[in-house]
Amino acid sequence: MDTPPFELRWLAPDSPPDSFPHPDAALRNPNGLLAAGGDLSVERLLCAYRRGIFPWYSDPQPILWWSPDPRCMIFPEKLHISRSLRRQLRQEKYVATLDTAFAAVVEACAAPRRDQTTGGTWITKAMLRAYSQLHRHGYAHSIEIRMQGKLVGGLYGVALGGVFFGESMFSRRSNASKIALACLVKQLQAWNFGLLDCQIPSEHLQRLGAVCLPRSEFLELLAHYSVSLNRQGRWQFEADLEF
Repeated sequence: MDTPPFELRWLAPDSPPDSFPHPDAALRNPNGLLAAGGDLSVERLLCAYRRGIFPWYSDPQPILWWSPDPRCMIFPEKLHISRSLRRQLRQEKYVATLDTAFAAVVEACAAPRRDQTTGGTWITKAMLRAYSQLHRHGYAHSIEIRMQGKLVGGLYGVALGGVFFGESMFSRRSNASKIALACLVKQLQAWNFGLLDCQIPSEHLQRLGAVCLPRSEFLELLAHYSVSLNRQGRWQFEADLEF
């Protein structure tokens, strides 16, 4: 008997924010595609992240929602810092800050990369507006790396309980995004965060200690850690960032 075709769930803009199908319903090819449509309201985005789902699409596509299997993540206490990066972190030629230039970091992440072979970006203007709203509500955060006052690297993401969902990072100087990640993870450790979600694996992340776990295991960890803390609001470094 032939397998019936998969029908992608369509979310109407006025549908309830929590009307996502279970992540187990996601496609295997493309890996993790779960639903389309809906909107990028604060309520829907928070419902998505709590279920291990995130938006990822490019104009003129509709909003696409994903929950890949396996899932890439970093346990903060297992971050791997190479000797060369550790030396660079100790040189103190940079200044690391939190939540001082959120929009600038997102816009830098959206800019074309030198190795980019196709046009466009998945960080659309609608995404910038939506995550800026999350930032104003105290859920989305940025880390900025500056040298001589200039923004040279950073990353942004969403925090729920003891989970940080990394969205994107950028570098204008060598290793600037790695420095941003290392500084962020140091603070997450101090706050007893249990998980940093990296979504999609890459060699870059795996060199920093990222691992891939089955989606089912990720969802169990998410359910455990996402209710363990409340760090809503503007962030600033509280930990001693010694490496």
